[in-house]
Amino acid sequence: METEWGARPAAPARLPAGAGGHEMIEVRGARENNLADVSVDIPKRRLTVFTGVSGSGKSSLVFGTVAAESQRLIDETYTAFVQSFMPHRRRPEVDALRHLSAAIVVDQERMGVNSRSTAGTSTAFSFNSAEGMCQECQGLGRVSTIDPGALVDPELSLNEGAITVPGFAVGSWYWQVFRQSGLFDPDVKLKDYPPALREEFLHKPATKIKGEGLTLTYEGLLVKVRRLYLAKDRESLRPRLRAFVDRAVTSTTCPTCGGSRLNAAALAARIAGRNIAECAALQISDLAAFVRTLDEPGGTTRAGTVAPLVATLTQTLDSLVGIGLGYLSLDRESGTLSGGEAQRVKMVRHLGSSLTDVTYVFDEPTVGLHPHDIQRMNDLLLGLRDKGNTVLVVEHKPETIAIADHVVDLGPGAGPAGGRICFTGDVAGLRASGTLTGRHLDHRTRLRPTVRTPEGHLAITGATRHNLKDVSVDIPLGVLTVVTGVAGSGKSSLIHGSLPGRDGVIVADQSAIRGSRRSTPATYTGLLDPVRIAFARANGVKPALFSANSEGACPSCKGIGLVYTDLAMTAGVSSVCEECDGRRFTPEVLTHTLRGKNISEVLAMSVAEAREFFPTGRARTILDRLRDVGLGYLGLGQPLTTLSGGERQRLKLAVHMAEKAAIHILDEPTTGLHLADVDQLLGLLDRLVDDGSTVIVIEHHQAVMAHADWIIDLGPGAGDDGGRVVFTGTPRDLVENGTSLTARHLREYLGATPGH
Repeated sequence: METEWGARPAAPARLPAGAGGHEMIEVRGARENNLADVSVDIPKRRLTVFTGVSGSGKSSLVFGTVAAESQRLIDETYTAFVQSFMPHRRRPEVDALRHLSAAIVVDQERMGVNSRSTAGTSTAFSFNSAEGMCQECQGLGRVSTIDPGALVDPELSLNEGAITVPGFAVGSWYWQVFRQSGLFDPDVKLKDYPPALREEFLHKPATKIKGEGLTLTYEGLLVKVRRLYLAKDRESLRPRLRAFVDRAVTSTTCPTCGGSRLNAAALAARIAGRNIAECAALQISDLAAFVRTLDEPGGTTRAGTVAPLVATLTQTLDSLVGIGLGYLSLDRESGTLSGGEAQRVKMVRHLGSSLTDVTYVFDEPTVGLHPHDIQRMNDLLLGLRDKGNTVLVVEHKPETIAIADHVVDLGPGAGPAGGRICFTGDVAGLRASGTLTGRHLDHRTRLRPTVRTPEGHLAITGATRHNLKDVSVDIPLGVLTVVTGVAGSGKSSLIHGSLPGRDGVIVADQSAIRGSRRSTPATYTGLLDPVRIAFARANGVKPALFSANSEGACPSCKGIGLVYTDLAMTAGVSSVCEECDGRRFTPEVLTHTLRGKNISEVLAMSVAEAREFFPTGRARTILDRLRDVGLGYLGLGQPLTTLSGGERQRLKLAVHMAEKAAIHILDEPTTGLHLADVDQLLGLLDRLVDDGSTVIVIEHHQAVMAHADWIIDLGPGAGDDGGRVVFTGTPRDLVENGTSLTARHLREYLGATPGH
């Protein structure tokens, strides 16, 4: 029997003999976010893939309900002794969850931008101990030099605002310390200070001084700036401070340790001729080969002493290679890893674990993977299942859906149009179900019958960034070019290392959007401005009242809607503000309405709902762009910190569409897109080209490759085995004559054979 959103749900996949109720995770009445009272049984010790369009409720069910409740129960078990002062993690909106096991979430969140964190420290290779670090750079490998000329205007006095550092303006507390220290005449221009006074002004160490009627701690301007700003990671600073640091600070390789981060004693210790810094700088695949020689006849290790350590090390390195990260080095900073790379590094922590009967939860584990690498990822997921674990995967790629024991398909649409179970069962049942996912599972984009003719070429010459081997290549103008190759082949190094910064080039990538917990799609796109003006005109009040960052904000949560408690012993906890009940505004502001809706209700709308509410004007123009990039399901007031990499990129693209750019660069824009949404993305790329832009896409998805006018394929492998252009030409040329891994997988996707 057909339902209004697809085929009737099939029976759950068959379980082993003896399976009973406890072999199922039972979800009853889940209402988290857009889930519409969902009830579903998820088989334990099986691989279940959750499918559906972006915004259909997959993450709300898997992460927001099942994983969240499991982790909440564990938190409460182990933190009972601090419950008196620690807020509770919020229970998901669900009637009942039965037979949960401990959940481990392996997501795409970046691993932090701490400059001490590397791929090695993130997996039992830490070398940040005080005993081994270089004292000159404190184990960072780089030293920073501050230009005093960027801190002051010597033509001015203190009273005239000679200190140009953010936060040191005339009247500020930091300025008052200089003014009241009694060391300087506030009316004398800095250029007239004698050398000794200039030294105290810039370099005096922290000293207690009796100032004008009070005792204060004075430290020289350079000393204070170094402590306040340079001791922190750059990415953690506010945009204004980050811009100041970029202007005032020069970072160079530490002359003492040569960038190795280690002191002479640590570097003097060697195994088979190599020290730890040299080992950490090796490509992981090469390091694995080196470590393997240590146990060979004539090697330097002694059986019974370090043999178990070498065995464990070899297993970890082999796991990194097997997961497609053999091209990384252990000294690669964690903050430079993509979301997909970060997720795979986290996976390595669990591959060798002795734990069983655990629920592993993955968020699109194929992100950033070439079709060649997806099979290895699939093998790892199956390996975790075969150890007796429950594996839950949110995924769009048909290659991973195909290996599922069980599929849960949500939809039928996104946001309010989603949140329902459209199908549960095996892959064969999904394929025959008639749901949107089922219909697109075998959908293939065909090659263009004719490709566009380039209007010229943009030359890249002698590119050597990272693993690039003196690459020179011409990128055609006025067409859609797709840059392909296995992960680590040099795609991003070629494009991001050569083109950004040139005139007319706009980059929309998956990096985090600058902002705080307050930032939302409405604030980022500028949509909030016309919305505030509309509310102000309708109610005869100031627009500032309708900003959660201004006068109208709830005083308790400062307009965030949530109260955050950061804890040292566990992860931070957020809870809905009791004062405003999460609505972010004061009660007075919420009395003002626009066509029957208050500002909180408008910001709770999805883009699609808001398009109906704002049928004309600037607000509608911005909303149309968000719809065009496939973000119709996104909430206007949703924190940007909750967006996936692909959503962040499409949000940036929506903003950039208002600008006339000669060249658009996109980095894996299919990330997070359902099979049915990829066609919409291809239409958008065509529109950009037809409007006169050159579009360059770094992408693994075969549909985008097939749709391109021109392909640049890098490889043949990753890391040291990559960094070369192995093919340039049309997709048809690649399919008919190409010999690379990309050519092979594109042929398989299209069902073609070489020469046809």
